[in-house]
Amino acid sequence: MKLYYSPGACSLASHITLHETGNKFDLVKVDLSSGQYDNGKDYKQINPHGNVPALQLDNGEIVTEGVAIMQYLADQTPASNLAPANSTFERTRLHERLNYLTTELHKSFSPLFHEKAEAEITKAKLSVSNKLKYLDTLLAKREYLLGDNFSIADIYLFVIANWTNFTGMSLKDWPNVARHSKQVASRKSAQQAMKAEGLI
Repeated sequence: MKLYYSPGACSLASHITLHETGNKFDLVKVDLSSGQYDNGKDYKQINPHGNVPALQLDNGEIVTEGVAIMQYLADQTPASNLAPANSTFERTRLHERLNYLTTELHKSFSPLFHEKAEAEITKAKLSVSNKLKYLDTLLAKREYLLGDNFSIADIYLFVIANWTNFTGMSLKDWPNVARHSKQVASRKSAQQAMKAEGLI
């Protein structure tokens, strides 16, 4: 398999998941500013949307969208216990958490990574704060987003919450999210992925 990634981007969640599942894979770094990889190849030939991550399977099929990639990997390696079984209520709860992370929290960060007017930045930070407050409340009652069981949702939250370090924010106002991030960061899989991406 090949994972197309950009350091510290949401592709980090798929990268960590690959380590959690024990899959063998190659890393292909994408320059998002130029839309190129491997010294000049057009990344849109891999992912027409130009976003990371993309996962190329051994049979040549390409999967895009981080949430889809993480669920695919978890389902292909059920012994990893990263996702509840399909057709269970617990799996529905995982879908709920993943959808909130991708459509609400992840989306709220987007303006903070692009040049925007100060009023837009302030509005975006307020939106992020409100989303993190909700997640902090959830994590006050449980160790992980699904309760006692670590899952791909926790990996995804860790990656997004880490973006506070690059946007002039801090997790100190959300102690349960901060505790959760520290727990995930200490996992061997997270350490391996972050080192490979030059983040630590």
